Amino acid sequence: MEILQIVSLGIVASLLTVLLKEQMPSFAFFLLLVTGVFIFIVVIQHISEIFKLIHYLGDRANVNGMYLETILQIIGIAYIAEFGAHITRDAGLSSVAAKIELAGKVFILVLAVPILTAVIETIIGFIPA
Repeated sequence: MEILQIVSLGIVASLLTVLLKEQMPSFAFFLLLVTGVFIFIVVIQHISEIFKLIHYLGDRANVNGMYLETILQIIGIAYIAEFGAHITRDAGLSSVAAKIELAGKVFILVLAVPILTAVIETIIGFIPA
């Protein structure tokens, strides 16, 4: 099972980081960074399968492709921003992590505006004039 390998890798990297943090803090952070990127790459492969399924279901339901693309972009921004924030927080840079999270939220809001507009227009269309 892949999850057991990922968890094992995470535990080993964490233990090595704790041991190396006092003598070589920059190497310990680099180890955490490489481990995080490796896990992220493995997970992205599985997420792409989910994206394919969402596209398939959207096509079957005749949902506008723009809406699906926007939702998938929002999901991607959320995951990437969270990953970046965690990495910077691990480096002891909480203020930078907070700014990454804020940027992610702003980009999500910008992408959500067309969907919110379509929902509001649909609701207004149901209201009798």
